[in-house]
Order: sequence, then C-alpha cells, then structure tokens
Amino acid sequence: MPIFEKYKNNYMETQVVTGAFGYSGKYITQRLLNKNITVKTLTNSIHRKNDFGDKVIISPYHFDNPELLKASLEGVSVLYNTYWVRFNHSTFQHSEAVANTLKLFDAAKKAGVKRIVHTSITNPDKNSKLEYFAGKGVLEEALINSGISYAILRPGVIFGQEDILINNIAWMIRKFPVFGVFGDGKYRLQPISVEDFADLAVEQGAKTENVIVDAIGPETFSYWELVKSMSKILLGKERKVFSMNDEIGYWMSKLIGTIKGDKLVTREEIKGLKADLLFTNSPPAGNTKLTEWVQKNRNKLGMEYANELKRRLNRTIAYKE
Repeated sequence: MPIFEKYKNNYMETQVVTGAFGYSGKYITQRLLNKNITVKTLTNSIHRKNDFGDKVIISPYHFDNPELLKASLEGVSVLYNTYWVRFNHSTFQHSEAVANTLKLFDAAKKAGVKRIVHTSITNPDKNSKLEYFAGKGVLEEALINSGISYAILRPGVIFGQEDILINNIAWMIRKFPVFGVFGDGKYRLQPISVEDFADLAVEQGAKTENVIVDAIGPETFSYWELVKSMSKILLGKERKVFSMNDEIGYWMSKLIGTIKGDKLVTREEIKGLKADLLFTNSPPAGNTKLTEWVQKNRNKLGMEYANELKRRLNRTIAYKE
C-alpha cells in the first residue's frame, strides 16, 4: 500500500470512488478533483485507459483480503459506491456483487469512513423475486444498520455519453424499420443525466444527515412514448412501434445480443420494467431533460452499438470505447 502512504498527508481530505474509470464513477471523480479533493479509486480495472492519469490513486478491491480492503479505506472521509453488476454472467454474479459490497461496507466501518454515498435502484426490495432489486434491498438495509452516515441514491435509468440503455434504444431505432416493446409499453421510466447524478452524489457527500433520494430526472415517459419521442428527434419521424409477447421479445433481443456478443436484455429486466419498478412518485432530483439531451446529441447517439460485455471483459480499453 505504499502509494496510499505517499499521498496520505498531501491534502486535508481524501475520498474514495469505486469504479472511477467506469460510467457514473468517472463523473463523480471529476467533480471531486475539481474541488481539489484527493481521490482514490477501488476498481477491477487498474490498467484501464482513463482521462485522469496520475491524478487518481488506484487500488484493486481486495475483496479476498479484508485487511487490505480496510487499509485501502483508512483516512477516507467519504466513500462513493457505484460497484454493481447488471446481470448474471459466468464471470460475475449478482450474489457475488452483494457479498462483495457487504465486505466493502464492513471494511469502511472498520477503517473509520465517515459517510457512504451508495448507488441503489428505484423500488428496491430485499424480498423481491427479482434478484437485482432484492440484492439492492439487502444492501440498503445493511448500510442503514451499519451506523455509518449514509446517502442512498436510487436512480432508475442514467443517461449520458457512455450510456448503454438509451444508446442502444437509439441504435435499434436507427437500425430497424419497426420497434417492438414488451406488452403494452405503458410502464414508465424517469431517466436522469449522469451529470446531474454526479452532482447529486457529490452534494450528498458533503452532508451528514442520513437520506434516501429517488434520483430521477424531470421527464416521465412510458416506454412506448420514449421510443416515439426518441425516434422523432433522431429520424425526424416517429418509428412504428408494436407490442410483442415477452418471450418473443426476449428471444429477439437474445438473437441481437448473440450477434453482438452481448446481453441486450434479460428476463428479469423485462419483468422489472413491466412491474413499473423504474417509476416513483418523487420530485425530480435532476434538471436535464432527456429529450433536450437527445436533440443535442442526435448526430452521434446510437450510431454505434454499446457493448456492455466488451467493457466488462476487456479491462484495458477506455469505458467510452
């Protein structure tokens, strides 16, 4: 751990961001650096190309060594946790992500971390039959009971330059003459900009009170409306949208994913969407409208497929590639 000792007394405050070279973690990190805060990152991608160079202190997670994990968090005031996996794969599992995050919380407490800003999901429930939402529910409960000051942020969909979901919806709008939605498409989404999300995270990192915030954007769409709105902006016309059976839609998505060497959507994600779990009745926590952002980025959004598995399995390329 000599690199941590080298920087230990250089600044008044040190904060940790998990996955600083990934998606939301990158935006949080940049904001902390702009505040002259020393930033460390815990990551599985210590050799990933990034924009920060030697401005960020890098350490592996050390989930297999509690003492090293604790040491990597000593002297840290705030931990921003973005660590998670979207779906199960042969090399990563939801259950493993839950177990590792519990180790992270435990190490943070033992190291004396003062506050944790934790990325969750809208409508988590430890008793849910959906593993993603159940896992997030378990972690929220553990953090609340840890005795550490916390801010739990619950986004549903985060959009931005390195986004997966919105980009790939745009890609399919551009690629195919029609767009199929699961069932009636009336289930809702409230996308928040990654810039707004990072602002919210850093704002909460500077506070002390325990809070849970539904990190949603200012616009609410049904999935059907989302596709229609995006197609009109991207193509200048509304793409024809049709309803399809869940299983048929899943297998069509699986075919596209197989061709791309990725997982486009999972059965659990379909169930979560249709259960309206990405919707809340809370006031917006961000100001950036998705429609305005799509308009601004219409000449590049969805021009290329965003491959999540490629990003996860190749730990050297920059996350935006």
